[in-house]
Parts: sequence; structure tokens; C-alpha cells
Amino acid sequence: MSLGHRTNELKETAGQEESRPTSSRGFWREAWIRFRRRNLAMLALGYVIVLAIVALLSPAIVGTRPVICKYKGRIYFPSLAYFNRRWEPEIFYRDKFRQRYPENLKKKDPNSWAIWPLIYQDPYRRVTDNEWPGQPGNPTGIAGRPNRYNLMGTTQEGIDVFAQMVHGARTAMLVGFVSTGLAAIIGIVIGALAGYFGGWVDVVLSRLIELVMCIPTLVLILALLAIIDNPTIWHVMVVIGLTGWTGIARLARAEFIRLKNTEFVLAAQTLGAGPLRIIFRHILPNALAPVLVPISFGIASAILIESGLSFLGFGPPPPHPSWGTLLNAGRTNLAMWWLILFPGGAIFLTVLAYNLIGEAVQEATDPRLREAGK
Repeated sequence: MSLGHRTNELKETAGQEESRPTSSRGFWREAWIRFRRRNLAMLALGYVIVLAIVALLSPAIVGTRPVICKYKGRIYFPSLAYFNRRWEPEIFYRDKFRQRYPENLKKKDPNSWAIWPLIYQDPYRRVTDNEWPGQPGNPTGIAGRPNRYNLMGTTQEGIDVFAQMVHGARTAMLVGFVSTGLAAIIGIVIGALAGYFGGWVDVVLSRLIELVMCIPTLVLILALLAIIDNPTIWHVMVVIGLTGWTGIARLARAEFIRLKNTEFVLAAQTLGAGPLRIIFRHILPNALAPVLVPISFGIASAILIESGLSFLGFGPPPPHPSWGTLLNAGRTNLAMWWLILFPGGAIFLTVLAYNLIGEAVQEATDPRLREAGK
């Protein structure tokens, strides 16, 4: 084979490779690549993931109930009582453990065994002297500064602050995700219906959005807590969700107005797809990008509202731990600086993390920034 013939073959092969269509990256993959370029946003996302893991595994991190134990021939999970008091096995009530598991397990069943949390402290009560072998009781008052047994100090009553911080993360994450999830569902549905159908439906739903925007969330929560006999954290989450959906609804409405006359929607209508299928199957996935931004900011706002209510004394009732409740305790005694530093820092970092994530999502999904090559 001649050298010239070989060169022509190589040129033809190169031309064929250049003519092959390159597979383009999808919108969400492109958005994720742009999101990853922001180091602060990735750091904030890592912080939120770690916080969620801490909230989920809080009974295994710090507590006085065994994570798992074998007692009288059966396996139990007493630590689940930190999620719900009714989940504590009834046998420990009948045998009068009174939350003192280390001494009672061996005393009442010598063959028992248990796997304990990493740190023996309780978010609801003070640990007494030698309750855990060799561990002194928690100090009270101004003497409860951080030490080797109480990493973040204790409250005025001697309750460990680190235990309350870890279990309070569950309250913060629960308030943020549940209330904002409820707000997202309501906002997306109302915004989608208003933007797709238009006409009188849009007029009525838009007036509803404006009406809800006039209702101050904090005042409504305080009024509700004054009416309900036994308010819980769930009441607070519902009120935040029922009043925090307006921004999401307005963005969803604008996106549906923009997308409802596009070619893929007209094609679906031509093929006989119904309105609900078009709204939730075809338009909604393409309208989610701008909606994710207020959802991220809404989680931060919900955490701030709950912390503010707890700081004012209107948060989740005792014994539920809350970062805002710790701040309130520190306000009454400024000498106990650890009651202000640690919960205040946690609230600041969590809200900052969600705001950084929301800002990065906005920049990563903004088509104007993509077109500018940023």
C-alpha cells in the first residue's frame, strides 16, 4: 500500500469522526457541573448532608438509651424513643428502669448486652453521678462550662448542651424540610393551574396568592399557639407551610405561562393528552429549575422562624430540644457564654449554607449565565 493511499484513508477516517454527532449533556447534568464549580456551594452542600446524617443518627451519637440491646432473650431498640416517646419498649416501663439502663440491664438480666451511643449524655435530663461507670454527674449553673464529659457545657439545670445540639438538629431539619415541602407542593400546584389554564382560573388563584402574601407568618403562628391547648412542632410546620408557598407559586405560574405554548406542549395536545398529564408530565419537569431556588431559601427561612419562636419562648414545648431554646437560656444568663456561642453558630452556619446553595442553584440554572459562558 502506498504512502499517499494510506494518508487519504487517515483523512477520510478523521473526517468521519468529525462528522459524527456528539451527544449533548442534559440540562440537569449541565446545571450540576456548573454547581460543582462553586467551592462554597459544594462546602455548604456537604455541611447540610453531614447535618442531615447527624439528625438521622442522633440517638446513636449521644444518648442514655442503648442503640440496640438484648434483654430477657429478646432484641430491643430503646434509642428509638428519642424519635417518639411511644416507641420505647413497654417492658422497660414494666420493669421500672426509669431511664437508667446501664445499671438495670445487668441487674435485672445478667445475660443482657447492649450497644451504647458514642457519648453517654441525655438531651432531656441531667446525668447523675456514676450513672455511667466512672463518669461524674453534670455540673449545674455557671460551673457547667465545657469539659471532657460535656463537650459544649451544660445548661442551668445541668443538661448537656452537646446532646441538645445534636438532637436539636433533628428539629431544625424537620422544620425546614417538612414546612418547605408542604409549601412547595401547594405553590407548584396552584402556580401550575394558574399559569396553564389562565383566564378566570388565573385571576382567582392570583388573588389568592396576593391574599396569603398579606398574612404575616409569625403573627399567625403566635395566634395559633395561643388558641391550641397543646401546641406541637407540627403545628408550627403546618403554619409555615401554609403561608410560605406564595413565592413558589408565582415562579411556577410564570414558567407555565412561558412553556404552555411551546412545541412539545402543542404536540402533546395534538396527541390527545389531557391537561393534568400535560401539566405534571410534560411542563412541570421543564419548569422546576427556577422553583428550586425559593425552596432552598424557604428551608433557611423556616429554620430562622422556628429558632426565633424558640428564642421568644414559643417554640416546641419541652422536652423537645431546640437551638433557639438554648439561645433563650443563654440570654437570661450572659455569663454562660457557651449557651450563646454554640447554638448561635449552628443557626448561622445552617442558614448560610442553605442561602449559598440557593444562590448557586440560581446561577447554575439561569440560562442567561449559560449563554454568557459563565
